[in-house]
Amino acid sequence: MKISKSFFVLLGFIPLLTSQSLFAQGSGQNPILRNATLPQLVEYALENKPEVKQALIDEEIGERDINSALSGWLPQISANATLNHNLKQQVSPLNMGGEISYITLGTKNSSGITLQADQQILNAGLIQASKSAKFYREQYDLNTENEAISTVVEVSKAYYDILTSQEQLEILAENISRLEKQFQDSRAQFEVGLVDKTDFQRAQISLSNARADLKRTEELLKYKYAFLKSLIGYEADNEISLSFNGQEMEQQILLDTTDMLNYQNRVEYRQLQTQKQLQQINTSYNKLQFLPSLSGFINYSWAYNNDEFSNLYNQSFPGSVVGLRLSIPIFSGMRRIQEIKRSQLMEERLDLDLENTRNQISSQYELAMASYRSNLNDWRTARENVEISEEVYNTIKLQYDEGIKTYLDLMTAETDLRTTQLNYLNALYSVLSSKLDVKQALGTISIGTLSLNQ
Repeated sequence: MKISKSFFVLLGFIPLLTSQSLFAQGSGQNPILRNATLPQLVEYALENKPEVKQALIDEEIGERDINSALSGWLPQISANATLNHNLKQQVSPLNMGGEISYITLGTKNSSGITLQADQQILNAGLIQASKSAKFYREQYDLNTENEAISTVVEVSKAYYDILTSQEQLEILAENISRLEKQFQDSRAQFEVGLVDKTDFQRAQISLSNARADLKRTEELLKYKYAFLKSLIGYEADNEISLSFNGQEMEQQILLDTTDMLNYQNRVEYRQLQTQKQLQQINTSYNKLQFLPSLSGFINYSWAYNNDEFSNLYNQSFPGSVVGLRLSIPIFSGMRRIQEIKRSQLMEERLDLDLENTRNQISSQYELAMASYRSNLNDWRTARENVEISEEVYNTIKLQYDEGIKTYLDLMTAETDLRTTQLNYLNALYSVLSSKLDVKQALGTISIGTLSLNQ
């Protein structure tokens, strides 16, 4: 069972990257992802993530429930058969001119077959099922949409987290390369007596710390890949690689902050509205309970009677009946009135849920927008700091080589450069993540239609 390939739009956030993904067939049905872009990861997740598949199955289950409820409008045809053997036949007295005689009623063996069709004409439960079918379908669709949107956000954040860690590995590798050069130079200078032992020891400590940072980042990256695999429904033993273009990712950080908040865009709000519509239908149903129910029926029967079992079915006595059945509810101990009051109170409660959800959406949007703006400012500051720290390091490195600056000054500049580079990557991830949060708060992350292939 697969989900049909969907056209999905992240409304200005996720670009359709030009790099192509190479697919190879894995041990199972799913392909191996190589050089996968973010849109390809999202599409894979929408087709393979268990939670999304479950939501689609829930849609199918809901459709079956709806069809089952509506089937009551169709004729209900049933057949019944009986076979009786009277161990002792009933005797009835008969008065004939003052003289009482006794006769035996019936036969020792009797059988009957009845074929009957019932048709509902007026039924409160079926009227409710007809009115609510549309909204139940909408409810299941919204549940699937909500799961798909969560998948898009989670996969996108995991993707950017991995790429940030990969960039951190490159920065740490460059840092180690510089520290190894400095370590070798300081050791050579120490051996010829140009510097004291502290420069050599400081270089050794910095190099060891950098290698430890690299190892820690590598191990953490393994977990992040495993986490991404679990998000998209990817086999844990299969290899995966990602495609990444840093410049294109930087180009996607800007967000139109003039977009207005519209509660109708949020799937959670529409879910509550659907619940309220269903509750209103339930209130109407309870009111319809005061109406009578009307149904029609027709049957045809065959009766068989004989004292000898072997001759029981030699002769039949057919009969047929057609008619209407009217049921009028008169008094139910105030139960229907209480159900109406209860349903109306549930409507009022859902109104308060809608109000509370609007407040929560507004708060979530303000928080997401504030985080985005602050993270965007941090990213711009970090970008400027990287340029400055690179210039400072290059200058101090030249001065150290000429004997103007101490080794401590060089190590400080090296530490500042590495810190600003890592801060830049963290700020880039934070601004991209917060942009996703803003889009989710606005309800502008959308996916295409999902459906099960039959």
